[in-house]
Amino acid sequence: MDVHEALYTTRMMRRMRPDPVPLETQCRILDAAIRAPSGGNAQRWHFLVVEDPKIKARLHEIYRRCRRLEYEDPASAALGKALHETGEDHAEAMRKIKASGDYFTDHFEEIPLLIFVFAVDDLGGANTYPAIWNAFLAARAEGVGGVMTLVLRYAEDEVTKLLGVPVEQGWRMTTMLAFGYPLGRWGVAANRRPVHEVASRDHWDQPFGVEIPDPLWSPQAGA
Repeated sequence: MDVHEALYTTRMMRRMRPDPVPLETQCRILDAAIRAPSGGNAQRWHFLVVEDPKIKARLHEIYRRCRRLEYEDPASAALGKALHETGEDHAEAMRKIKASGDYFTDHFEEIPLLIFVFAVDDLGGANTYPAIWNAFLAARAEGVGGVMTLVLRYAEDEVTKLLGVPVEQGWRMTTMLAFGYPLGRWGVAANRRPVHEVASRDHWDQPFGVEIPDPLWSPQAGA
């Protein structure tokens, strides 16, 4: 797959088929992840793969509870504000996001592959997020979709205990990744504010200098 196709069409997929992700595919995803840049080559990351139905059932219970807490969290209001600023219809955008999240929650136990990402002294994610995005790009090349969720942060202690994480050694949960073959279609995100609206040059209040009204890659251009 062309790198630009992967970059432009990889998006979060919350609706997935229950079909298992083969071990060899998992290996390619994680091997790509660990090739990501790591500050000082410290590699302070650990990827915990979960496929056991019993563990997923326990995690499903925790996830439902945490999702309720997330919706009660005042910080969630920031999402609505961001959607409003993009010019999207707030009610419709929120409806789609909630419906997608509801589907993911309801079908949590059917997700074939969960990967928990842990780190020590992660510096705000600087050492793990490049690896996480490598994993998503590698998954895209394999036809596998996925989503990253921080919802379980509301019960981090419970999750780490369930998974046997040696927190006394400094390991902390960064996020959970869910992977599976998507029910939806790949495509270039169409609801992005263009570069010239979100970028400047030399000084915050100076224009970027070039307008880019449309994506610089499209399926037709990549064909």
